[in-house]
This record gives sequence, structure tokens and C-alpha cells, in this order.
Amino acid sequence: MKKRIVISGGSGFVGRNLVEYFKNIVKTYDFTFISRANDSDFNSIGWNSIGEIISLNSQIFLHLAGKAHDLKRVNNSDEYFKINHDLTVQLFEVFLKSTASKFIFISSVKASADSLSGILSEEMIPSPQTAYGKSKLKAEESIQKMLLEFNLTSPNSKKQLYILRPCMIHGPGNKGNLNLLYKLVRLSIPWPLAAFENKRSFLSIENFCFVIDKIIEGEIESGVYQVADDDPVSTNDLIKLIGLGIGKKSVLIRIPKVIVNIIAKLGDILKFPINTERLVKLTESYLVSNSKLTKALGVSLPVKSKDGLIKTIQSFNSINTK
Repeated sequence: MKKRIVISGGSGFVGRNLVEYFKNIVKTYDFTFISRANDSDFNSIGWNSIGEIISLNSQIFLHLAGKAHDLKRVNNSDEYFKINHDLTVQLFEVFLKSTASKFIFISSVKASADSLSGILSEEMIPSPQTAYGKSKLKAEESIQKMLLEFNLTSPNSKKQLYILRPCMIHGPGNKGNLNLLYKLVRLSIPWPLAAFENKRSFLSIENFCFVIDKIIEGEIESGVYQVADDDPVSTNDLIKLIGLGIGKKSVLIRIPKVIVNIIAKLGDILKFPINTERLVKLTESYLVSNSKLTKALGVSLPVKSKDGLIKTIQSFNSINTK
């Protein structure tokens, strides 16, 4: 019997790759999509009609929809809570009334911390600083409380909640910061911040899909999990990988940190392309532990960090050569 999976945000980058992944591994699930009314290319249920899902014989709810982190900070903070918190609670209420047994909520590592001095783990006390991170954390807390109250009144309930906190997900069709670095290398523009030896955790879309598949198949206990590739990658190595992926030599320049910091401070006053805040974002380390997840899986994630990044980079290259 086919499993019916309810997916919100299925028309986005992650959702489209996830559905394609299941097709490639010959998993014939039945999907019910929840989308905005203007997503005419998807046969979906609108958010105003999600109560209809209760009558469906669904097994899994996968909540991908949300308002992405706004690096330019032009969005109203209230919008984050309306979308990332309120819609999550609305869908979770439907889940509790349905016959489905599993709810998978895609949160973010930013629900834990916006900046780090060490390695992020699930045991750390969350302290998000942005509206994005705060709205994701509030959604986590709200649905956890709702499930606890539901189980107290329904002691025979077998409903499970999975909260996944992925770091930056990349893959074909991704439009994030990785594209900016790709364009820099493709245009032969030198990377001027090579003196900063920072490392960041990334997440291949294939590894993300692998984890979702394992949850659906019942191979992971319910709980909160950070999702990241096994090994972090330095920005300098990432620049080199981009060059390798597109067959072009990357150029790294080690401008002394003291000079870069002076330029960044001037940028705060004179509106240069680089300022102190942007410099921090470009050069900070953000290391995410996936040990809880891999222990639950019993295996390492299938795609190595650098292999996944090269595959994503080559997908950018194929788009730009068409």
C-alpha cells in the first residue's frame, strides 16, 4: 500500500528536489501538496482549505513551507512569525486531528544560534537573535507543547514529531549564497579574504532527502536533530572547489586582516560594498554537529561534503552554459 505524504512548500527548491529524489529511488509515494493559490503548476490544496486533509488517509506530514532568512533585513519581523510560527501551528492542529502518525518540521540551525564560538549541538540552549531564528524556535516550542498536551489526553496516541534543523542546504536549483561565490570565480574575480581561515557546515540536498526517507521508513526515533554533512569546508577550499567544478583557476588573495578590518569599518560610514557586519558573515565559522543524527541512523550520510558541493557547482555551470 502506497504511503500518502502531505507536503507544504513542495514547489520550492527543497520540495522539488525531494519529490525527484523519491522518483529516482523508485519510492512510489502519493503526495498531497499544500501551496499558495497562485502555484498553478501544482495540483495542491490551498492553506485556507487544509482542513480537507483530515479526511485523507495520510501517514506523513512534511512541513517545508516557511519564510526564508532575509540577509538584507528588509522584511517585517511580524511576517516571520505569521508564516514560520502561525502556519506551522495551523498545520500541526490538522495533523493532530488526522490519522497521520508522523509530523516532520523543517526548522533551522538558526533556531539555536546565529553565530558560534564552538560546535553547535542539540544540547546547547537556543539563543536566536534574528526574527527568523526566533520564529522557528517559537514554532518548535509550540508544536512540542501541543503534542505533549495531546498525548496527555490521548494516552494511546502513536503520533511522532521530528524537528530537523538543517544548516545551509545546497543542490541543483539552489539560489543561495553559494551562487554568489560561483559568479565571483566564473568572472575571474579574486577572493580577497583568504587570510580568514573560517569553516562552515553545509548540507547536500541528497543527504537531506536521504534523512527524510529514513524517517518516513521508520528508521529514526522521533526528536530534534541537526542535519549537516559530515565534514565542514573552509571558504578558501570552497573557492578552490568552485574553480575545480567549472574548470577555471580560482584566485585567492591574502590581504592582511588588519587592513580588511579598517576597510570594513570605513564601509560602515561610507557605504562600501564591505562593512563590519558583512565581513563577519563572510568570514565567520559556523560548525554544526550531526553526531546525534548519524548515531540514530547507524551510518554516515551517503554524500561526502566536497562531492556534494562539486555536484551543485556543476549544476550552476550547466545552467550558465545553456
